[in-house]
Amino acid sequence: MTEAEKQTLKKFDAKVRNLLASYVALQRENADLYEELEKKESEIQSLQEQANNYKKEYNNLKLAKMIEISDTDFKDAKQRITNLVREVNNCINLLNAQ
Repeated sequence: MTEAEKQTLKKFDAKVRNLLASYVALQRENADLYEELEKKESEIQSLQEQANNYKKEYNNLKLAKMIEISDTDFKDAKQRITNLVREVNNCINLLNAQ
């Protein structure tokens, strides 16, 4: 083997070693990125569940507020009916007195 061939072989060997080192580094980086992706997907899922829980809580609060308003309206309506019944009873008593 000539000196030029030896030099070419050394250069080729160095390039192959460099390529293998780059390949290993890229494999590690790829594995790290997949791990980070899994963490992010898990975090997204957790945040989506939290958002759904907040939506349910918000809807429950809206419903409770509507019921609270209905209770107030119910009390007002009951008061009005009681007043109307008193007025009707007064009218009946006046008619019976005549």
